[in-house]
Amino acid sequence: RDAFLRFFEERHGHRRLPSAPVRPRGDPRLLFVNAGMNQFKPIFLGTVHPRSELSRHRRVVNSQKCVRAGGKHNDLEDVGRDTYHHTFFEMLGNWSFGDYFKEEACSMAWELLTEVYEIPKDRLYVTYFGGDSLLGLSADEECRDVWLRLGVPASHVLPFPLKDNFWEMGDTGPCGPCTEIHYDYVGGGRNAAALVNQGNPDVVEIWNLVFMQYNREVEGNLLPLPQHHVDTGMGLERLVTVLQNKRSNYDTDLFTPILDAIHKGCRGPRYQGLVGDADVGRVNMAYRVVADHVRTLCVCITDGIYPGLSGAELVLRRILRRAVRFSSEVLHAPPGLLASLVPTVVEVLGDAYPELTKDADQIMDIINENEAAFLSSLERGRRVIDQTVQQLEPSTNFPAEVAWSLYANLGFPLDLIDLMLEEKGISLDSTAFNELVLEDAKRKAGGLQGGPLEHPNTHLDVHSLAQLRSNNVPATDDSPKYAYTLGQHGQYEFSPCKATVLMLYRDQSLQEEVGAGQRCGVILDRTNFYAEQGGQASDQGYMIRLGQQDVLFPVKLVHICGGYVIHEVITVETLRAGDQVQLFVDEAQRLACMTNHTATHLLHFALHHVLGDNTEQRGSHVTAERLRFDFDVKGPVTVEQLKQVEQVVQGMIKRNEVVHMAEVPLTLARRVQGLRAVDEDYPDPVRIVSLGVPVESVLARDSEAAMQTSVELCCGTHLLQTGAVEDLAIINERQLVKGISRVIAVTGGQAKQAREVGQSLAMEVDSVSLRMKQRNTSIPEMQNLSKEVGQLTEVVNSTAIPQWQRKELQTILKALQRTANTAIKKLEVQQAEKKAQSLLAKHSNQPVIIDTVPAESLSILMKVVNQLCDKSPGTSVLLLSPQASGEVLCACQVSKNYLPVFSAADWAVAVCAQMEGKAGGSPVVAKGSGNAKGIQGALTTALEFAQSKL
Repeated sequence: RDAFLRFFEERHGHRRLPSAPVRPRGDPRLLFVNAGMNQFKPIFLGTVHPRSELSRHRRVVNSQKCVRAGGKHNDLEDVGRDTYHHTFFEMLGNWSFGDYFKEEACSMAWELLTEVYEIPKDRLYVTYFGGDSLLGLSADEECRDVWLRLGVPASHVLPFPLKDNFWEMGDTGPCGPCTEIHYDYVGGGRNAAALVNQGNPDVVEIWNLVFMQYNREVEGNLLPLPQHHVDTGMGLERLVTVLQNKRSNYDTDLFTPILDAIHKGCRGPRYQGLVGDADVGRVNMAYRVVADHVRTLCVCITDGIYPGLSGAELVLRRILRRAVRFSSEVLHAPPGLLASLVPTVVEVLGDAYPELTKDADQIMDIINENEAAFLSSLERGRRVIDQTVQQLEPSTNFPAEVAWSLYANLGFPLDLIDLMLEEKGISLDSTAFNELVLEDAKRKAGGLQGGPLEHPNTHLDVHSLAQLRSNNVPATDDSPKYAYTLGQHGQYEFSPCKATVLMLYRDQSLQEEVGAGQRCGVILDRTNFYAEQGGQASDQGYMIRLGQQDVLFPVKLVHICGGYVIHEVITVETLRAGDQVQLFVDEAQRLACMTNHTATHLLHFALHHVLGDNTEQRGSHVTAERLRFDFDVKGPVTVEQLKQVEQVVQGMIKRNEVVHMAEVPLTLARRVQGLRAVDEDYPDPVRIVSLGVPVESVLARDSEAAMQTSVELCCGTHLLQTGAVEDLAIINERQLVKGISRVIAVTGGQAKQAREVGQSLAMEVDSVSLRMKQRNTSIPEMQNLSKEVGQLTEVVNSTAIPQWQRKELQTILKALQRTANTAIKKLEVQQAEKKAQSLLAKHSNQPVIIDTVPAESLSILMKVVNQLCDKSPGTSVLLLSPQASGEVLCACQVSKNYLPVFSAADWAVAVCAQMEGKAGGSPVVAKGSGNAKGIQGALTTALEFAQSKL
């Protein structure tokens, strides 16, 4: 690794850059950085800010940390099965941005491999692009000749088609031919040319050199890039196998220290490098999985990606859980093995990536916490499966509700459920399971549209409510939903809650008992679940029967109706009134709702503060993902006001204000000066939520505390301190109707990501703006800039970024679009004027001008015709313009002196028909197009048609 970096830095004047973090910056399309070129994309795309440091790079070298798991490059399930797939790997790369090209790139690569690494030349084979007749691309003979001049024998220089030797960034954008260097592990003077690119493990690619010289347009055609770039990538792991004469990445010193540490930790058989059927009990596979995954965990956690519930965080959670499974089930290692490997990983990778050395303890803590949570879920899940299987009738499927409960509530991996059922000879009812997955996705998608899907089992009908009251069934005590505290490390701890089933509700009737596999409403004497109210989404989670730990009743939805809290439950077994249960709230979802609800209060106060006292709340909705807030407003909210609102919120977050909550008599609450929204129907006593000021101070006679901070009547669940909100970004603001505005905001990591993406888009807009000022004189250049502005406008309109920034960028982009259109029009008029002058000189004082003229577009051709007719009023003009594509453009105008006998539309139709084309227009002006093959006939027809009418 170091020899590679030193070679390019010291011998060839490259600038050595550190690896970018594996969390992509400002690219919402990527979960992880998965290639060395990710950080240089703006240079390749031409969107780099001319004043940024990135734009000053000419030749660069680095070793990039890469993760491929989830998304397009998903290697996760392959890792461990063979000896070369990884989730984390290192990519050695050298780049040229408009500096050197094929000659130097190939020469440097050959020098490094054969002179510095001393790889025998006869073991190396190089491939080049063999051309593609469909795209009209010839073979890259320039590259071939470079290799031959470097002394590579012709039998080792091999052409390959598009799929092997043409690299593309995506459906559109920079691309070009590449040359790959392959290594023959066997050697011994044989010729292995026939094995190159055939998937043979003896002959493998070690280095790919990409020559970016084209841009693939939206239409699919290729145009040459104004600047040529070189992008090379060589996987360190494979290079090391070559240099250390090993056949498996896991036998090199990148992995052997970690494998030794695994052996010490689990005290089982040693790693022997076996694969497939030879690997009895999958012990060797487990070694490889754990060694690979622990490297990925260390790198990701260091770069700020923690195991979590969505996106890259969810992928990392899967990686951690996969490692834990192989460690505990196959290697029979004690808990804590994974974290114990962190110091070894730091030792192996720490010199190259010093950031790893700073956080070793934190990485170990995070791994241990997640492992402990997963192991306890695994144990419980196994018992649930065993118990459910025992109760199944012969030859029936495993119930989907139980599988979903394991997956959604315990985080039990689906492949593990399948595997355990397979071992027992039972299959999952996958149709029903997929329906539950779909329903969950719909619920999440509908989160903003007004809460969860309505369900009859959580809405008590009037007769059932009356029956409950006449039977003296007490209202549910839901005060335990507020029973949570802050632990010493700042984590929230939710108190457990036990309850008794008082009544069940199904199909609009109260029932004492509901059989297995049904959906029903459960009414308890007490609950810690939050029922949807006050705009906050309900909790989810599950309940178990006391003494029966392994039967989970998933709680999908919670409503409150007439004081009774109804939990919508899927009954895995028969449930009866009188059953004792313990309740488990989904803590991650609850905490996210608490964060967003407290953030809503901060936002309400900030809007009041910035827009004035007339800003009244009209509605709000809080989910785990985001918050929505509707309010009265006199006029449109300006960019400056949106910025100020965010700044006020951020100030309160930074101060980490204590959130004070207390129940007080409604009459006292109504006396508070500055209290908002007191005309609603509130319970008595009512709950007051005050930020930074104790409720007693707010209630004191003549206190103006509520004028200076957020004080609201609210039954929702809140954070205990504002700091945990971390950040708030308003990502949308629009007027619903005149006088009422709606904002949507996100908090924490989502807000941070919105800002990063916004920053990235702002730089792209700034870059286009600067390039537009650089007086472009060619129409194609301006048209490309205009197209880029259009594409950027679409991205800015649809991406989650701060709304103030969206409005700013939209204003700039609108002006840029106008500038581009004006410039194109001006350039077209100038071009048309020149062409018209020369045609007038050629055909002076003719009643009819018929000719061919080069023109880049129909718009320019039409302008030439118009100008000719303006300068020579009695003349009728028809011009044809052959295009490179084989199309011929046609434009004509008839002098008013010859109307109505002579029609421009008829003239154009007759001419274009000769070229198998179409035309249309008015009696005065018309345009059309056709095929170049018929152009001579078209010119003859044009003249004959005109002569017949004059």
